[in-house]
Amino acid sequence: MERSKDTYQHGILNQGDENEMAPASPSNAKSHTFSGIDKTPGCKFVLLECEMETFGYKAQSIRRMVCVFGYIISCGFLWLIFYWKPEWHVWAHCIPCSLQEADTILLKTTDEFEQYCRKNVIWIQPQNLNISKTTTTVTPVIADSKSIISKSIQKPDLKVKMIRVQKISYVWDQEEQKFERAGVLEDSLSCYDIHSKFAYGLTTEEQNIRRSICGLNKIEVDVVPIWKLLLKEVLNPFYAFEACSLALWFAVGFIEYSIAVIIMTLISIIFTVHDLRKNGAQLHNLVESNNSVKVTVRHKNGECKEIESQCLVPGDVLVLTGKKLFLPCDTILITGGCIVNESMLTGESVPVCKIPLPHLDRTLPWKEHSGEDFKRHILFCGTEVIQTKSAGHGHVKAVVLRTGFNTAKGDMVRSILYPKPMNFKLYRDAFRFLMILATVAVIGTIYTVAVFVMNGIQFDSSDVVIKALIIITTAVPPALSAALSTGIMYAQRRLKTQGIFCISPQRINVCGRLNLICFDKTGTLTEDGLDLWGLLPASEKSFQKILNFTSGNTLPWGPLLGAMSSCHSLVNIDGTLQGDPLDVKMFEGTHWYLEGIASARNWRVAGREEHILHGPPPAGLLGEVPVEGIAIVHQFPFSSSLQRMSVVTHAIGDDKLVVYMKGAPEMVTTFCKSESVPKGFTSELQFYTTKGFRVIGLAYKTLEGYKISGESNFLREDVESNLEFLGLLILENRLKPETKPVLQELSSANIRTVMITGDNLQTAITVAKTSGLVPENSKVILVDADEPDGLNPAKISWHPVEGHEECSDDDKTKKILLNQNNATEGILTSLEGQQEGVIMERTAFTTAQVGEVKSPNLTTQENQTLNIEIERRTIEEEAKGGYHFAMSGKSYQAILQHFPCLLPKLMVNGAIFARMSPGQKSSLVEEFQKLDYYVCMCGDGANDCGALKVAHAGISLSEQEASVASPFTSRTPNIRCVPQLIKEGRAALVTSFCVFKYMTLYAMIQFICLLLLYWQINILSNYQLLVQDVAVTILVCLTMSLNHAYPKLAPYRPPAQLMSPPLLLSVVLHSVLTLAIQVYGFLLVQQQSWYSTYPPRNTAALETNLCFTLEKPSVSSNTCELEQLKEKTNNIQYVHICHESYETTTLWYLTTIHCIIVAFVFSKGKPFRQPIYTNYIFTFVLVAQLGVSIFLLFADIENIYNVMELVCTSTSWRITIFIMLIITVILSILAEELIIENRKLWLLLKKCFKYKSKSQYRKTIRLVEADTNWPPINRTYRTKPVSRHTNEKTEVYINPTFENEEFLK
Repeated sequence: MERSKDTYQHGILNQGDENEMAPASPSNAKSHTFSGIDKTPGCKFVLLECEMETFGYKAQSIRRMVCVFGYIISCGFLWLIFYWKPEWHVWAHCIPCSLQEADTILLKTTDEFEQYCRKNVIWIQPQNLNISKTTTTVTPVIADSKSIISKSIQKPDLKVKMIRVQKISYVWDQEEQKFERAGVLEDSLSCYDIHSKFAYGLTTEEQNIRRSICGLNKIEVDVVPIWKLLLKEVLNPFYAFEACSLALWFAVGFIEYSIAVIIMTLISIIFTVHDLRKNGAQLHNLVESNNSVKVTVRHKNGECKEIESQCLVPGDVLVLTGKKLFLPCDTILITGGCIVNESMLTGESVPVCKIPLPHLDRTLPWKEHSGEDFKRHILFCGTEVIQTKSAGHGHVKAVVLRTGFNTAKGDMVRSILYPKPMNFKLYRDAFRFLMILATVAVIGTIYTVAVFVMNGIQFDSSDVVIKALIIITTAVPPALSAALSTGIMYAQRRLKTQGIFCISPQRINVCGRLNLICFDKTGTLTEDGLDLWGLLPASEKSFQKILNFTSGNTLPWGPLLGAMSSCHSLVNIDGTLQGDPLDVKMFEGTHWYLEGIASARNWRVAGREEHILHGPPPAGLLGEVPVEGIAIVHQFPFSSSLQRMSVVTHAIGDDKLVVYMKGAPEMVTTFCKSESVPKGFTSELQFYTTKGFRVIGLAYKTLEGYKISGESNFLREDVESNLEFLGLLILENRLKPETKPVLQELSSANIRTVMITGDNLQTAITVAKTSGLVPENSKVILVDADEPDGLNPAKISWHPVEGHEECSDDDKTKKILLNQNNATEGILTSLEGQQEGVIMERTAFTTAQVGEVKSPNLTTQENQTLNIEIERRTIEEEAKGGYHFAMSGKSYQAILQHFPCLLPKLMVNGAIFARMSPGQKSSLVEEFQKLDYYVCMCGDGANDCGALKVAHAGISLSEQEASVASPFTSRTPNIRCVPQLIKEGRAALVTSFCVFKYMTLYAMIQFICLLLLYWQINILSNYQLLVQDVAVTILVCLTMSLNHAYPKLAPYRPPAQLMSPPLLLSVVLHSVLTLAIQVYGFLLVQQQSWYSTYPPRNTAALETNLCFTLEKPSVSSNTCELEQLKEKTNNIQYVHICHESYETTTLWYLTTIHCIIVAFVFSKGKPFRQPIYTNYIFTFVLVAQLGVSIFLLFADIENIYNVMELVCTSTSWRITIFIMLIITVILSILAEELIIENRKLWLLLKKCFKYKSKSQYRKTIRLVEADTNWPPINRTYRTKPVSRHTNEKTEVYINPTFENEEFLK
């Protein structure tokens, strides 16, 4: 399908972690009709975690002229609208077109926010490319004709079309007709391509071209000038609304009040700009250091030259000289080895070994060839190179992979500059609530116009509009957003004093709703360090006597000693061992020593230099050792996904290569000869893991077919095969002292806790029970699932862990562990025309196998078939079920792919997830979020970084720089920070509701007051409004949020919805109360015997029944405004619109003190915040405000009356007002305590009206209460393989679950 010129092309701009660009399919192109706007997506960007659709537009001169004319006649208001709504700007100025013809690109996020941004197309002119004039094509200059750099240069004009989005440049691919990300090497390159095309460097010409297109290699965060920050802040819709309000208040003569508001607004803007400037400067200083580094680059002619790191481009060859260096870009290691410190990215200050990219595969992309462990070849930007190891006589070289903001550090900085917006109910409901207030304001506006018309007053239309606009600015308070932000700001400061730092303040409110906490195990729940407990050797198909290290025993020379001394990634830096704590403990147990970098003896064996040496211990410590040392020839670093590491070594003076492996015992045995694995392996492993020990498997073999001399490319498949099992290394991992109390506190607060760890499943179960994460009386059910293997279908089975523990015989235990392979299996299938379900065959099981956990209605009848509706099945709520599920990462992945309908049922009671890879941790957190849980992830290491970012609240226990990638960072390395964060989150959330309710009631109180005064063509005076808005409301908003969090977690969470019955009822009740009080006071004062239309200002005049004689004042009078009325017979009548009236004075006292009462009533304390009297500043403010107001009520000072434009009333009337206010206090408190805050009442109403939560996890929990067959203990489900005949007549595995339309939505 060809793209015509009138085609409106759009796309999705793709910028994911894989740095891949999704092709724009021609089928996605759609003909454009100018009658409408086509918004169908095609190509996509993925910016950070946000995907964006792209639309092409072309500017039109006529449209632009019309818009400019609109700017002029609207006095810039139309421009302001377009500034806030960039999509309207594009639609008004441009016409749709294809992306190829577009000069303006409109981008829209595909999330629920659907935010737009506008980007202009940039053209790089030929002179900027610096291409030789003698060439008409770039082919001689760009070596790789398939690279995006080559394809982006349009011939013969030699121009490049690009756009820049969130610091990333995208160039137009002329061949593929899509935008591609610049500044990176293509992921489609194979290992062979990288070595053959880039290993020898680039020419100077190609470097210049790449630099022109990709830009300089620098992560630059500009410190924005103050005037720009001020302009951007002032153009905020909130300040624009306030500016309109100020103009209105100036128009009606509220000069002093307007000046006070301007001063406070300026103070707020100054503080905001100061914070933005300070944060920008800090971030600028953080990243600036990497922008000016001297590096050595190899050119294609073989010359090595030292240049500024800013000049690096993708494809350059970086030569690592061995000096300590903070890498200025992401690179792929192609020769030699490196040890780097990645704490800046991962938070773990553990040295990481990097290995070169193999020079092998010619077809697969290099990332696919390396699998999940492709990062072991990458040296990331910002990480420190601690040590380099050259191969032979060559240099350590790395090819530049990504530069600038495309790097890992650049992504981290961009995540700070462009945070993902939070989708929180409070923020969604706030807009809806403001729409309700706006509706009320419209009603008030109609009332205002009607009142003036009904009175027959001939006002200027502008004056009526002003009075109506005053009603709007009163009903919708401009200071609402600023007031809401104060609570978050105070909570952030309180967290900082507790050692918890936050880079995403908006998430603090979300923390108030957390109801599921995911914990890593090692370093989070347990101590980071390990103690070497013992070694269980294996030989002759059985385990030998255990060697207990606590007794001071030492190992003799042999394979076990070789494995413990060499199978690690430790380095000796300045006399200190650095590396994984497990490796440190293991190596220290051998009493060997590791030579430092500076003192390492360069042993030369057949031309190969070995830089990392393990020398024997000092003489006499362990007796005679027949070798001088052990040298590591090659290392396959530990990988969380592979759960193992291995090294190729040789003893000094010996030509034999020996392979050592360590890792998860169950993983290590899969690479060992079956005859070398002891018969009691399963029972021994289970015995130690159930006791809470950390167990590591060891294995070795003598490597054949490889020589020490020359360059040997070791294949992991060959190295890690046919190993001899050596034994089990047992380490003790103690719980942190804070773990058990914190988990108990969370459990008492009805907050779910889940363990997500990369450790052994049985160890995780034991730690979960020991720590209290799983109650002692709760049963743990092991869920085991397998992927399909050939024609064997995927299957899932359930087994009670307690049943395993009861079997002491090795064979019986092994039989139970492998029960899923021996049991009669059911078939999970979906038959056409029938309801989906499970056809399950049951087999009788012994009591020992079932243990104490039995499924109800479980009979011993063989081959009985039941139909179970999976979609109607669930499990009981965790607090009532009495059991928890445990599964491994392998099982979780199989369930996710092949049993998705069972996943929610497993997750609502899943408590232990072991052997989880980093990707699986992130996936699990997202699955919990799909069930409407508010998830917090707490971890301390590299494995947790992904989960920390995707969770609603991620808490890093690391003190490293990498913590900026996590929303929260605790300087205290234990989980005590979790309840502290939840408490502050709850306090901040309740504070937000308090402030929101107060601001709403404050607006309603003034709104009703003005409506009543408008009835008499009157209004509050300048100083009267000044006292209410500044002396009362603003001080309340600034101090109400100072309440600290309550020290004890309540067993329930605060509400998160503004549009909820309790809050709406609270606003309605208090609004009705203020309406009743004000109307009563307004009408009752007119019934008093001393009431007069022209009241006196002092008591003496009132008592002598004298009134001031008011003559016609001048137009400039500040006390009274005289408006001309209709003419009757030749006389001109004037209406008295004066602030000085009995109605105004009465309503001002009532409304002012009512605002103080509402502040007191709405300032909630227990159970989420500390009582109001602990907030000393707020208490003082309320007492002072109330005291001054009562003083003004009963005082008889004429000067005060003159300034405040009040009039004197009788003492009896003042007492009446005081009694009315006392009644208001009583009714307000009763309404809040007996109705609004009465939790039992609302629970009873929910029960009466049969209200049920709409949360997905609640729905799943409710369904299980009627299910008597869950969990299916000792049963196995499997999917049925469906044969499909293709042209090749082969069978294809199909999962029936995905054939159902329900799962294809």
